[in-house]
Amino acid sequence: MNEYGNALAGGLLIGLSAAILMVATGRVAGISGIAGRLLQGVQASTGALFVLGLMAGPLLFRLVFGAWPGVTVTSSWPLLVAGGLLVGFGSRMGSGCTSGHGVVGLARLSRRSIAAVATFMAAAIVTVFVMGLLG
Repeated sequence: MNEYGNALAGGLLIGLSAAILMVATGRVAGISGIAGRLLQGVQASTGALFVLGLMAGPLLFRLVFGAWPGVTVTSSWPLLVAGGLLVGFGSRMGSGCTSGHGVVGLARLSRRSIAAVATFMAAAIVTVFVMGLLG
């Protein structure tokens, strides 16, 4: 399967899992919210199953394709930690993360999610532009 096929299959599986979670529990498949509730002990069984499913993804990939998914990280640990903290802060400030707003919120035509995704995309465009200037 080529890179587009993998992306298509991944997108279909993300959409399917979000739809199943919404139908089964009435909850939005936003990872920050699921992880937050899991850490607080609220709806622990559903959250734990969802997180375990996410962690099982690479194992399933290996079973199907015979190799681990290729991931290359070239950034330093301090930059990764800073980025993670900024994403965490932003997802709390924006009442959700890109997965919740982008996958489920847009599908539900939520005005808050449309505004959040527009903000995410604008910030991403500016970041890529600035990083391109800085080298």
